[in-house]
Amino acid sequence: MPTVGKRLKSLRESIKLSQVKLGRIAKLKQATVNRYEHNQAEAPYRVLLWYADYFDVSMDYIFGRCDEPQGKMYSYEPKFIKDKIANNEELQQFIEMCFDPNSSMSGKLKNTLLEMMKGGDEIS
Repeated sequence: MPTVGKRLKSLRESIKLSQVKLGRIAKLKQATVNRYEHNQAEAPYRVLLWYADYFDVSMDYIFGRCDEPQGKMYSYEPKFIKDKIANNEELQQFIEMCFDPNSSMSGKLKNTLLEMMKGGDEIS
């Protein structure tokens, strides 16, 4: 992965460390650091994690998945599942049947569940 080597080199150079000094800090040989930076060898995960921790960047940044050192936040919400639930009348009817219509707390809980099904942002 050419991006990884470029990012490792860029991180090292950003704080003006030589390969020798970085190697001492990371307990790596200078030749090893050089191979990682020039994509002649792949750095093992423990080394990549060390870089991420030492330079306070995300693994996403090191792997070139984003250009922001803090990384990329993922929220996994498959749209097809969300749509299926929101359009499922049987599930909505089931929720309606589960709650006592005379109880105010049941009503609030029922409404909350129905809103969650629809993907509503506001829950009363």
